[in-house]
Amino acid sequence: MPTQTPAPPFIQLHHEDRAALRAELVAGLLATPAHIAPKFLYDALGSRLFDAITELPEYYPTRTEASIFQQHGADMARVVPGGSILLDLGAGSCAKAARLFPVLRPAAYVAIDISVDYLRDTLQQLQQQHPALAMLGLGMDFSSRFALGAEVADWLADGPAAQAPRVVFYPGSSIGNFNPAEALALLRQAHAVCRSGGAGGGLLIGVDRVKPRAVLEPAYDDALGVTAAFNRNLLLNVNRVLGADFAPAAWRHVGLFNEQASRIEMHLQATAEQTVRWPGGQRVFAAGERLHTENSYKWQPEDFEAVLQDAGFGPARHWSDPQGWFSVFWAPA
Repeated sequence: MPTQTPAPPFIQLHHEDRAALRAELVAGLLATPAHIAPKFLYDALGSRLFDAITELPEYYPTRTEASIFQQHGADMARVVPGGSILLDLGAGSCAKAARLFPVLRPAAYVAIDISVDYLRDTLQQLQQQHPALAMLGLGMDFSSRFALGAEVADWLADGPAAQAPRVVFYPGSSIGNFNPAEALALLRQAHAVCRSGGAGGGLLIGVDRVKPRAVLEPAYDDALGVTAAFNRNLLLNVNRVLGADFAPAAWRHVGLFNEQASRIEMHLQATAEQTVRWPGGQRVFAAGERLHTENSYKWQPEDFEAVLQDAGFGPARHWSDPQGWFSVFWAPA
């Protein structure tokens, strides 16, 4: 009988501070305009719904990025150090990183995500497929601060890649969820993590580019309504965390391109006047009032290169698709 590969170790730096999460939600709900941070989209169901979104014909980022890795992977492998520690931000299903294992040949893989239960399940399956690769799961809300704690440092020091370069892998254009100032702050933290390992580390990151509204808006408001379900599921998560009484069916999904800010915006719009209550508070939403749930900034390559330099990285290079819709950047630390 075949032996079962042990599950990879899991460190939870994202220990939920329920009081802090509730305070954050209340502050956003009482703000004008009301808003909720996009991290609340990613409970276990939200993570699965997002995986479904990546399969939609309208959602170009995932397949476009995958085509870039397929076409240019060998070229990337010439500059991304083999035998590195691959730190996968927002790992989710871990599928994107796993497809690159044969190309990047990491010595160790650290999967990082806020959705702890979902990550634990997917990482256990991945370890079965790659039993010889050292893996670690890391539950973390890196949107607040990205730094490897002492427990992670100890795991790395005891492993086969103690002195290996550290490569931060951040695919899928998720950097677009941060405004330019927030993106710069996160990239500076990523630079510090890359520099904390052996020489040769750096950042491999997917970045969505500015393109016509006719391409952008359907990608965030698909015909099947999967993105709408993903957005409304945030309300169920808020109900659990805050003890609120949002009725998801009373909210309409809105996805639009704000050309002036160069970002897609996702909102939930109240279909009728309603009062949302939670322990100790409430808010009346007028019919048509919106709750802002996510931004996805779109970049010109030269502007993103400038941000990478401001964050401390060396001269970057990038690969793109024939249409110029998406870019993958390598920035040495």
